[in-house]
Amino acid sequence: MSDTKSGDDNTLSVTPKKTLTLKRPGMEQGTVRQNFSHGRTKQVVVETKKRKFSMPGDKPEPVAAPVFTPKPAVVAAPVVQEAPKAPPPPPPPPVERSGMVLNELSRSEMEARRRALEGSKVREVEDRQRAAEDAKRRAEDEERRRREREESARRQAEEEARLQTEAESRRRAEEEARRRAPLAAELATVDDEEEVKPKRTGAGAPVRRPVTPEVARPAKPTKAEEDRRRGKLTLNSALSDEDARARSLSSMRRRQEKFKRAMHNEPREKVMREVILPETITIQELAQRMSERAVDLVKFFMKQGQILKPGDVIDADTAELVATEFGHTVRRVAESDIEEGLFNIADNAEDLVTRPPVVTIMGHVDHGKTSLLDAIRNANVVSGEAGGITQHIGAYQVEKNGHKITFIDTPGHAAFTAMRARGAQATDIAILVVAADDSVMPQTIESISHAKAAGVPIIVAINKIDKHDADPQKVRSELLRHEVFVESMGGEVLDVEVSATKGTNLDKLLEAILLQAEILDLKANPDRTAEGVVIEAQLDKGRGPVATVLVQTGTLMPGDILVAGNEWGRVRALVNDRGGQIKEAPPAMPVEVLGLQGTPQAGDRFAVVNNEARAREITEYRQRLAREKAVAKHAGQRGSLEQMMSQLQTSGLKEFPLVIKGDVQGSIEAINAALDKLGTDEVRARIVHAGAGAITESDVSLAETSGAAIIGFNVRANVQARAAAAAAGIEIRYYSIIYNLVDDVKAALSGLLSPERRETFIGNAQILEIFDITKVGKIAGCRVTEGKVERGAGVRLIRDNVVIHEGTLKTLKRFKDEVAEVPGGQECGMAFQNYEDMRVGDVIECFRVEMVTRTL
Repeated sequence: MSDTKSGDDNTLSVTPKKTLTLKRPGMEQGTVRQNFSHGRTKQVVVETKKRKFSMPGDKPEPVAAPVFTPKPAVVAAPVVQEAPKAPPPPPPPPVERSGMVLNELSRSEMEARRRALEGSKVREVEDRQRAAEDAKRRAEDEERRRREREESARRQAEEEARLQTEAESRRRAEEEARRRAPLAAELATVDDEEEVKPKRTGAGAPVRRPVTPEVARPAKPTKAEEDRRRGKLTLNSALSDEDARARSLSSMRRRQEKFKRAMHNEPREKVMREVILPETITIQELAQRMSERAVDLVKFFMKQGQILKPGDVIDADTAELVATEFGHTVRRVAESDIEEGLFNIADNAEDLVTRPPVVTIMGHVDHGKTSLLDAIRNANVVSGEAGGITQHIGAYQVEKNGHKITFIDTPGHAAFTAMRARGAQATDIAILVVAADDSVMPQTIESISHAKAAGVPIIVAINKIDKHDADPQKVRSELLRHEVFVESMGGEVLDVEVSATKGTNLDKLLEAILLQAEILDLKANPDRTAEGVVIEAQLDKGRGPVATVLVQTGTLMPGDILVAGNEWGRVRALVNDRGGQIKEAPPAMPVEVLGLQGTPQAGDRFAVVNNEARAREITEYRQRLAREKAVAKHAGQRGSLEQMMSQLQTSGLKEFPLVIKGDVQGSIEAINAALDKLGTDEVRARIVHAGAGAITESDVSLAETSGAAIIGFNVRANVQARAAAAAAGIEIRYYSIIYNLVDDVKAALSGLLSPERRETFIGNAQILEIFDITKVGKIAGCRVTEGKVERGAGVRLIRDNVVIHEGTLKTLKRFKDEVAEVPGGQECGMAFQNYEDMRVGDVIECFRVEMVTRTL
């Protein structure tokens, strides 16, 4: 405040005193935090402008007027005292300054801005507090981790010290024991046993142990350390700072050991292993089993002069050498060990229950086997077989007096020997069907041999007793010659006289079967995995590979994983002999199995395995064995083209190539066996390919390539195959009876045989005189001494019983006329073609040559 005194009049004017401030005059800046949605904020800069208040008689001076909190102007009193606060003056009218109009903000706007400023200050304080808390928590976590690391290092050091102390104490104890050993041998022995291996003889007997210095035990881990050892990382634990995951003690220890080895360049301690070696193994797999790097094995082979890749396969001998070189021990196992435990699993006696008998019907062709089974089943199977001949193994199940009986019908033709043998192997009882009017025949004898080889009891069914020429007693007598002693002849073999057409004594036959089954006491365990044998297999057009199997033990159900021979699959459905689907197949039940990957061979054993991996492993092993066997079989037949041509020229062997497709595996097997028997040293049938299923376009391509004929047995070619065969000019022949097929192939092979040269003697003539005629040459005057002489026939000139020349006659004259023949006792003139060295006394032999077609 200042006093101003004018010279004219004494007037006292009071001017307001300016407030001392460090802020920039005229304009001030501040910041305001703005809040938006989703938690976003933004700070903006605001400016504070000063406002002028005008007083009467003075020029208006600028007074600070903040935007948010305006302060009223203060006027000083004449005396030096604080002027009383006046109420805020009304808002002045807008002042126009330097072209700008400054309007006073309304009270509501000022109040809103004030609240916003206060809120921003509060939030700034909260942010500073939160930042301080975060920094404090991070510092605490860092301190906790540091303490844990120190604690871990301390425990590791204590553990190392304890181990070192124990090793030192053991070493001292061993030295003490060795030092005391010479003094008292017996006492030392007892003391050593007590110290090293303490034995407790009683309940409270003391145990002597070597004294070890007391070592401080490591502290029990805290809860946080246990949580860290647990090592389970979840979303909450990862986001929260309290349960931060740290490295485990084992990981830290491995890291420290690795660092020490790197510092001291120490090699890793080698681990010796027992390596299990199969028959073949890849280098990569061998390296994994030895815990070595595959690169090291490849380097080892390179040093030996072999360039191999990790995926290459080596044999067991090479693998054993490599493993021994790397310091490991080896245990060799056979690859066939994968089949261990697949078959012949022992069952407990208390788990066994009675099962139905499996009966095989065997005998000669046309003796009524299938008709007898039809009469038992009340069905008609014979009408469905071509020519009335059974060409497949049929399996059926019937029930008699509440007891089930499984029947297997086998073919009787000579070509189906292997099928009869399979039927005998899978059976419990063999029924030998012999026709009363035909008696014992070759296939009857063969069936007896199969049954005896399989060790199964025989029941003789003498069929066709209703015929007028039936003689059952003759059948019994002839069976004696083959060591089949029936009961009526003093033996133990049951015999029943039956008639399939009239249905006579069928009940007696079934009762005899049940009696024999009761004597055998057949049992099986149904509560285990199924095992059995494949009776027949075929490739069905709509259902895929279908196998007729006989369950021998266990229960087969849909969903089981089946291994049959070289094929496997998951059982998709089970179909019984009546064509209906069933849920399970108990022991001694024949069923059709659908779902296999391929068609197994008839006679293969099947078993149920636990998983698909084991099934694949077993089938791959078996397929590899089959391929190796096939390669070994054909290895001797291969050779260079020159060798093949020379062999063909020397041996003169001619082959008839064939592509055979059949309905089932058993038929193909029988056809192969029958065609093999047709071969001779000159001709034979060579089967290029044989398989079950319809004739396809690939079969036609194969036949075209190999120049073979196509034979279909109970199958047909599809449209594409027929078109391809017509375009290539390949004949497809269809058969439904094996007799006709064998006869046609036999005729074709006979056509390959070279015709036989047959020589017929005609007559002899003796030379009496030699005539030398100009322009004609030498002519022999002869007399026919035996037979006759014909012109155009072959002649030989024989001198002293030695053939001098063989050729044909140039001329044959009787006096001066050419004649066709000269009978015996007459004279004639003869001249040879291109030969004139004839002498008196030589004999001319006349003969005729014929080419006769041969047959097999």
